Amino acid sequence: MPIAVKTDQEHFKYDQVSSYIMQLIDKGNLKPGERAPSLRKLSSTLKVSISTINQAYLSLEDKGVLTARPQSGFYINAELNQAIETPKPIITACCQPRKVRFGQLFEEIFTISNNPRVAPFAAARPSMDLMPDKALIRETRGILSRQPAACMDYCFPPGHQKLRAQIALRYANMGLSISADEIIITNGATEAMTLALQTVAKRGDIIAVESPTYFSVLRLIEKLGMLALEIDSHPKTGVDIESLEYALDTMDIKAMLLVPNFNNPNGSLMPEKNKDQLVELLNSQEIPLIEDDVYGDLYFGSERPGIAKYYDTEDRVLSCASFSKTLAPGYRMGWITGGRYHEKLLEWKQATSSASASIQQLAVAEFLRSGQYDRHLSRLRKAFREQVEKARFMISRLFPEGTRISDPQGGFVLWVELPRNINCYDVYTDALEHNIGITPGMLFSATRKFKNYIRINCGFPWTDETEKALEQLATLINELNK
Repeated sequence: MPIAVKTDQEHFKYDQVSSYIMQLIDKGNLKPGERAPSLRKLSSTLKVSISTINQAYLSLEDKGVLTARPQSGFYINAELNQAIETPKPIITACCQPRKVRFGQLFEEIFTISNNPRVAPFAAARPSMDLMPDKALIRETRGILSRQPAACMDYCFPPGHQKLRAQIALRYANMGLSISADEIIITNGATEAMTLALQTVAKRGDIIAVESPTYFSVLRLIEKLGMLALEIDSHPKTGVDIESLEYALDTMDIKAMLLVPNFNNPNGSLMPEKNKDQLVELLNSQEIPLIEDDVYGDLYFGSERPGIAKYYDTEDRVLSCASFSKTLAPGYRMGWITGGRYHEKLLEWKQATSSASASIQQLAVAEFLRSGQYDRHLSRLRKAFREQVEKARFMISRLFPEGTRISDPQGGFVLWVELPRNINCYDVYTDALEHNIGITPGMLFSATRKFKNYIRINCGFPWTDETEKALEQLATLINELNK
């Protein structure tokens, strides 16, 4: 059915055509790099003249939305999202290690994320609509039918050999020679990092972290009685090596914990040469590195980024990951490969949680062995990339002038720098009153900086409801900016 464009004021017809094209872009029906509808086709659809369509397209070209190609027509600007300003790196003098204190806000983020009435922009969680639940349930039922006793019995550390063997194969595809015997299955990546910290440090020790860093890492350091030392991090390339080197020269750091691939929240990706430098620097001072690679499989480019463990010549890198962001959050399947610390990690695992669920391990192992996981990852990466790109574009149009938005090359979260006069906690409380969840930036720092930053989860497919929620969030932020 043709869409009628209002004809009350001829002078503004082309503005309405422009709005129509922008709506198609916002909804993802037109993507950067794709050809815009031809003048003749859109003229027929909207019942306006070709000259009006042409005027609208020229206006959009002036705004950088469209690009004209001779003898070919107009195209959505392929650099549309890349032109958006990204957050500035915050460079500070090397700060002192801090005790981490969060109070109730930490628990609130997860509580509201369990509420289906609240728009899901808070917790970094993927939508179950994107997970292969039916296929994984079939594998789980099949395993239960074929191996009922194994599914119901204890599975003591280091975990089922079948799953560890499949994970070892994935490391082999990244060029790492890690055997199944070097892998310990854990209850998600959080337990893996907990075991790692308990293994290499003790109460009162200083742990270096990138800044910003995931607030659950800070909370973990807090509960273990350790101190967090924040190291400056660039929004694109990750932790600043020079800042880390200075900290190592002036403080007694016992370990470092970071996310080299698609850090949560700023999405930074350390170049391979930086990972090499980082590992060499830490090894030179006999300091272990705990790397969290939970987002590594969610890259947007053509190749998976490497991990810091690849550059480790002294077995001091403890590499953690999980399937929680890519396959089944509720299965709680994670792992750690700890090099020289393997035996001590095993002791901590046996002492603290004794075993991990058997049936999930066997089901995930079969899902990986069948090749279904890699096919699923291909679809998931495409979905996350589109969702992130759409969110960046909508935020750039709706949020106040001066807003800067991260440009992650993987994962599914955005780090948004708001104008300096806007307090992220005010955004959080105002949004929650309208059933919209976001995460305030101050949670990502032990020193409570990033007060004009928020994190937005893009792990859910866009619907009319989530679009309206983002528009409402923009309205609230614009009101705070007055």
